Amino acid sequence: QVQLVESGGGSVQAGGSLRLSCAASGYTDTIYVMTWFRQAPGKEREGVASIYTASERSGQTYYVNSVKGRFSISQHGNTLYLQMNSLKPEDTAIYYCAATVLSQTQYWGQGTQVTVSS
Repeated sequence: QVQLVESGGGSVQAGGSLRLSCAASGYTDTIYVMTWFRQAPGKEREGVASIYTASERSGQTYYVNSVKGRFSISQHGNTLYLQMNSLKPEDTAIYYCAATVLSQTQYWGQGTQVTVSS
């Protein structure tokens, strides 16, 4: 199994920045892609950014259009990061990290709240 613990959420004014972290432990060698999701009140959970951590696609990143140019996903060791710049009120949500392993099982963290005020 894989355990994930997010941190770094908080409240910030529009235009500000936050960096989220997600510490992975357990069978991390089986992870091949990690993703940041978010869920705003009354909305469905959406994928924000992904990074492949294994296979021939290792290092490849993907972003939802609404965050391109503002968010950056990266990984260092067993920690996943999401650097969020130029934050907007519509970025307010609970942010979750998820790890997909070779068996296609997906593990989730507990989430961290991000609130952006105008």
